[in-house]
Amino acid sequence: ELFERDLILEFRGSKMQRRRAKKYAEGVMAQRTGPVMINSDFDDDDMTMLQVPQEAVGFVTGRAGNFLRTIEEEWCTLMFFCEVGNGGRQKDFEKLAIFGSVRGRRGAELKVLSAVDTKVPGYYNKIKDDVIGRDKGKDESGTWGTDTMTFQDDELSYALGKQGGTRKKLERSSGAIVQYVGHNALFSGTRSQRKKAREYMKWLFEQLEGPMYVEGWEERDDCTVVEVPADCIGYVTGARRAALGCIEEEWGVLMFFMNRRQERGRAEQLIICGPERSRRGAELKVMSSVETKAPGTFTRGVREKTSSERGFDTDRMIFKDDELSYALGKEGSTRKKLEGASGAILQYVGHVAFIAGDTKQRKRAREYVTWLLSQRRGSVTIQNISSREDATEMHVPENCKGWVT
Repeated sequence: ELFERDLILEFRGSKMQRRRAKKYAEGVMAQRTGPVMINSDFDDDDMTMLQVPQEAVGFVTGRAGNFLRTIEEEWCTLMFFCEVGNGGRQKDFEKLAIFGSVRGRRGAELKVLSAVDTKVPGYYNKIKDDVIGRDKGKDESGTWGTDTMTFQDDELSYALGKQGGTRKKLERSSGAIVQYVGHNALFSGTRSQRKKAREYMKWLFEQLEGPMYVEGWEERDDCTVVEVPADCIGYVTGARRAALGCIEEEWGVLMFFMNRRQERGRAEQLIICGPERSRRGAELKVMSSVETKAPGTFTRGVREKTSSERGFDTDRMIFKDDELSYALGKEGSTRKKLEGASGAILQYVGHVAFIAGDTKQRKRAREYVTWLLSQRRGSVTIQNISSREDATEMHVPENCKGWVT
C-alpha cells in the first residue's frame, strides 16, 4: 500500500513475500536512474536471467517499453534489463531479469525468446540446452519440465493458426505453456500437461491426413464426446468453423469431429478436450445449438434433476414456454447474469436449464432462477438473508427506487 502524502510504501505478507516485494520495488525505482544492479541476494528462487542479443533489445523492449509491459501483464511477472555483480555491460548481450512464479517466468521467457528468434534467427539453438533444462522439477508436483517438437515450414502456420488462435487453444486446453520459437514448439508444465499438449498437437496434424479417431477416449479424464446429428453439423460448425471456434475461445477447449475412416452415419462424434468445467460448458453450448436446429435431440423425455453430489455435477430445471424467454433475457443477458452471480455454468437446451458446478454453485443458481421467475408475480422475499454468504442487503429510500431501477 502506498501512502502518497508520507511517501511511504508499506508491504504486508509473509517474511518471504515482504522480502520479494521490497526487492521488486527497489528494482523498479532503480530503473529511473540507469541500469539495475543485481547480485546473488536477488535470487529467492523467483528469478530467471536471460541473455538477449544487443540487436534484439529494442525489439524486445518495444516502444516506451510497451512489449515488456504486455508480457508482464499476461504472465504476472516483473521484467527489466540489468547488470550483474560489478561487471559492466557486455557489448553483444544484455541481461534480462524475469521475476515471478515458475510458470509465470517460463511463459514470459518463452515469449521473449520467440521475439528474439524473429529478430536474430537461430539464436534459440545456441542456448537450447539451458532453456529446456531450466527450473526442471521446481514446482509443487516435482514434474515441471519442458518438451520440444520441430516443425516444417508448412506445419508451423497450421500449428499457429489465425492470429495465434490454435496455439492459444492448445495452451488453454492442455494447461501447459505452448510457445513457438522459430520452427520449434516448446511445451512447459507438469508431466501430465505436457503429455496432453503433445497429444493434442498430434491429433491436429492427423486431421490434415483425413478422418481421425481417438481410440480409448472413454477412459480419458480430459475428453468428452457429443453425438451431433449429421444435418446439424454445418450449423454447429459455422462458416469456416467460426461457431465452433467461438466456443473453443470462450471455454478454452479443443474441439473436432472424429470418425473412423469410411465410416459415415446419421450422427458424428464431436470430441471436446480440456479441463472438466470447460468441457461441460462447451458441451452444453453445443447441445443448445443442436437443440435449436433439431428440437428434442437432447431433451426428449428429460426430467428435472437435483444432484446430491458435493463436487462437480449437473442439475436440470424445466421451464414453461413463457418462463424461458424471461430467464434468457435480451441476447442472453439474463442467463449470463445468473451464471456470473452464482458461479455455476448455466445453459438452456431447449426448455431445459442445465446447471453445472459444485453443490453450492448449483444451489445458488437454482435459487436465483426461482427468485427471478417469482418477480413476475410480485415482490420477492428472501428468508434469513443476514446469514447468507452470497447476499448483501441494502436499504433504498422510497423516493430513490425509480432512479436506482
